[in-house]
Amino acid sequence: MARLFGTDGVRGVANRDITAELALDLSVAAAHVLAEQGAFEGHRPRAIVGRDPRASGEFLGAATVAGLASAGVDVLDAGVLPTPAIAFLVADMGTDLGAMLSASHNPMPDNGIKFFARGGHKLPDAIEDAIEARMGEGWNRPTGTRVGRVLPLADGADRYVEHLVSALPHRLDGLHVVFDGAHGAASVVGPRALTEAGARVTEIGCEPDGCNINEGYGSTHLENLQRAVVEHGADFGFAVDGDADRCLAVDGAGRVVDGDQIMAVLALSMREHHALADATLVATVMSNLGMLQAMEREGIVVRQTAVGDRYVLEGMRKGGYSLGGEQSGHVIMLEHGTTGDGLLTGLMLASRVAESGRSLEDLASVMVRLPQVMINVSGVDKLRVDEDPEVQGAVREAEEDLGDHGRVLLRKSGTEPLVRVMVEADDAGRAQAVAEHLAGVVRVHLSLENQPLDV
Repeated sequence: MARLFGTDGVRGVANRDITAELALDLSVAAAHVLAEQGAFEGHRPRAIVGRDPRASGEFLGAATVAGLASAGVDVLDAGVLPTPAIAFLVADMGTDLGAMLSASHNPMPDNGIKFFARGGHKLPDAIEDAIEARMGEGWNRPTGTRVGRVLPLADGADRYVEHLVSALPHRLDGLHVVFDGAHGAASVVGPRALTEAGARVTEIGCEPDGCNINEGYGSTHLENLQRAVVEHGADFGFAVDGDADRCLAVDGAGRVVDGDQIMAVLALSMREHHALADATLVATVMSNLGMLQAMEREGIVVRQTAVGDRYVLEGMRKGGYSLGGEQSGHVIMLEHGTTGDGLLTGLMLASRVAESGRSLEDLASVMVRLPQVMINVSGVDKLRVDEDPEVQGAVREAEEDLGDHGRVLLRKSGTEPLVRVMVEADDAGRAQAVAEHLAGVVRVHLSLENQPLDV
C-alpha cells in the first residue's frame, strides 16, 4: 500500500482522494499521536488551521477543525492565509500544532492537508507514518468541558504582515512592483505587505473566487505578469503560487528571473549584511550550472541536496545555514521562517533593488543561465540506472565531452517507472543533442520490455 503522506503532506483530488472524512480522521490521529509524543503535556492543546481560497477548502477546513476540536484541541481558525503564514503563526503564538489546507501550485480541483508541529516545523516522516497508522482506530472521546473550542484568529493577517515588513533590511519607497497573487492565499496580504513596506503596487491575479486559483496566473503562468510589468512601466514584478510558498520574478524588460537567479541575488545581499551563515547557499542538484559557477566566482559555497524543499531544509538545519532553495522559487530564509515563503522572497528581492539602486536585470546578471534540457524516459527500470554499465559509460563520455561547459544528471522518478535525463551546456543545440542521445541509451538498455522474466 502506498504511503498516504507525500513529500509535502497529503494531496489529491478534493472530494475523491481528499475527502471530509479523511481530513477529520487525519486531524484526530494527528492530535492523538502528538499527545502521546508529549507535545501537549501539562496544558490544554491549541492548534491553528488555515487554507487557501479553493472552494473545497471550505468543507475540508471545517472537517479538520472538527476533528481537532473533537479530540480536545482548541482551534484558532485563521481562514485564508498563505502556508508560510500558518507556519509563522504556530511559532509566533506558541501553539502546539498547525494545519494548512492547500494543494499549492496544483489546479483548483486538487487539495491537500499538511501539518506543522510546535515551532512551525513540518512533521518528520516517522510522525507522519504514526499518524497514518492510527487513522480510523477506536478512541475514548472527550465530553463536556474537555472538548476543544473553536475561535476565529482575527489578527492572523496583521501579525504575518508585520513580520514580513519588519524583516526587510531596507524599505521599498519609490519602487513600483507588480504583484501576481495567483488568485490564491496571498491575494490580500501580498499587496498589503508591499504597500506597508513603501512600494507602489499594481495587483494582478488577486481576485480569488474559489475556482480560479493558479488559473492563468501565478508562478506557473508568468505571461500575464511579464505583460503587466512592461505595460505599467514597473521596476519589476513577482508572482507567488496558490499557497504562496514559492516566488518567481520578472525584470523591468519582462524577462523571467527564476529561483536560481533569485537565490544568487539574495546570497550576495545577505553576505553584504553579514547574514549569510558560513558564506554558504544550500540548493538542489537541479540548480543551474550557471548559478554554481557564479557563486564560485563570488566566493560563496553551494551545498547541494536531493530535489525537494524538505531536503533543502534538512541540509540547512544540519549545517546551520541561513539561505537555501530550489530553481522553482521555493526559497527558505531560516532567520525569518521555517519554510519557503514566496512573499518574503519577493519582498527581500524588492528590498535589494531599492537599497542598491540597481535594476533587477542588473542584479540578476551575476549569473548566466546555461541552456537546460530535460527528457523524461518512461517504461524503464529506474532502479538500474546507477548500475547499468552501458548507461553509466554513456554518461561518463558525455561528461568528458562537455567538460567545464556543461553537466549531466540522471534522476529516478519517485513515483513512476521513469528516468529524468537532464543536460546543461553552453549551447542549447548541444544540450539537446546530448540529452537525446542519453535518453536513447536509457530507453534501449533499461526498457522494462527487454527485462528477462523470472522463472
